[in-house]
Amino acid sequence: MKRVYDDTYVPKYLSGKWSWDKKLDRLHFEPHRDLVDKKERYMETNGYKFLLLNQEEEVIFRQEFMRGDNTFDTDTVVINDVRDLVLFLMPGDFLTAKFIEFIHKPAVHRLLHALIIYFEYFLRMVEFVLIRRDELAGNMAQIQSEQTNDMKRIFSIYLSQYRMLVARNYSAILKGEGDMSQFYHMKEIVNISSTIHDKYFHEQFLAVAIQIVWITLHRRAYYVIEMEMNRLFRSEHFTSNRAEYLKFTPLEVSLLYGRNNRLVNYRSQISPLIQELEHVPEEDLPILWIGERKYRGTDTRIVEIELEYIVPGPQLFMIDVTHGILGHPKILYDTLLNLYWPAVRFANFSTEYDPYQIVRQPCLRLPNIDENKIRKMSSKYDQFFKVFRIYEPFSFHMLMKWIRRDKLIKYYRTGGVLKDIYLRCTKDLNNLRYGPGVDTIISKYFKLIARTRKHSNVHYDNRSSVGTISNLSMQKERKKPLPDDHFFEE
Repeated sequence: MKRVYDDTYVPKYLSGKWSWDKKLDRLHFEPHRDLVDKKERYMETNGYKFLLLNQEEEVIFRQEFMRGDNTFDTDTVVINDVRDLVLFLMPGDFLTAKFIEFIHKPAVHRLLHALIIYFEYFLRMVEFVLIRRDELAGNMAQIQSEQTNDMKRIFSIYLSQYRMLVARNYSAILKGEGDMSQFYHMKEIVNISSTIHDKYFHEQFLAVAIQIVWITLHRRAYYVIEMEMNRLFRSEHFTSNRAEYLKFTPLEVSLLYGRNNRLVNYRSQISPLIQELEHVPEEDLPILWIGERKYRGTDTRIVEIELEYIVPGPQLFMIDVTHGILGHPKILYDTLLNLYWPAVRFANFSTEYDPYQIVRQPCLRLPNIDENKIRKMSSKYDQFFKVFRIYEPFSFHMLMKWIRRDKLIKYYRTGGVLKDIYLRCTKDLNNLRYGPGVDTIISKYFKLIARTRKHSNVHYDNRSSVGTISNLSMQKERKKPLPDDHFFEE
């Protein structure tokens, strides 16, 4: 992974001019304070300010918080990489033990995964809508045929199916079952809801989810992602009306928001995600089991959605599917997960060889006009196989490190030693030891390889992914955790 900055220290004098101070008899620096193109140090998301890295913070992140080399698929970009970057950039108010543990739960990982898949296709649909808007306007307007309307209906159904997948994962968190019971808003015995605390907790999660999805999708269409994310979890009544947001016509709204979108009085309004679960067509019922049980049937659309969902990010190129930057080699990106174009040029991608769809831009596949009729005639069979899910463990040591993030940054800024390239080379030259022994090298190698073996690489965590000494995990659970959540060995 490339570095954003070549230096490791923040320059003291950024922009200004030097003058001689006659009173103090020395040089005086006068900074320019009215710069028009001055870069802001923060980016605002849902009212919260997310940090932008400087030279020192980049070194601290790479040294202390970046995913280690001993993790699974360390040479490719996965959701954990984006999540760690957002956690490092998010405000200090978010750094609580409860929120950090929540964001590392497998259920939240599945929700973020479903959101990335949904927004990947939602942005394509928005682009399609804007292109059609231009084609229908002006002096050279085109007339729409009946087949075009049928194709739009099918595209709208596709988006609705992805929303069902997001709603299924979101409802699992809302119910507070299994290892999510400690985050349930209703206190046991007294049955009193912690409304105020849960409100801020929900706002923080939405801000982090927007950042994760936006960075994963190559940092494009930020305001479209922010608008749709707030609409999905809040409804249109509680979405801010900003000038940067797109305005859709009623026909475009029906296409993008689906057939189940209902806008009623705000007192009885429910979120669009829950609306999708209230009206699930019979042919779409297997979508609710995707990721839980292996689908057995003749519906090719269900098979396509299942394949996109259950295939891990590093293997997406095998099925010729792209979900933003997931599965791309890290050598093509810098620390902030921006695409590093010199590395892309040296990779020699072309239209014939483009496994990550960087040259071939992702587009909408034209569906079969009679697809809905064919799907209703498809056959379904009993589902016998459960899908095996596996996640990276989250240790108590990393939990405490994330909580003390600001203190660590302050420590390194006030004299802590950062291991930049100069210090590492100096230390290696002064070190007279030959190196670790052969037995140590072999044991580390086998320990790393054992994580990828099926017979010994997973274990079932019967309580929490944080560890036995986490106070949050000691609370009484409402139900036993799901038996299909497994973790790599630490």
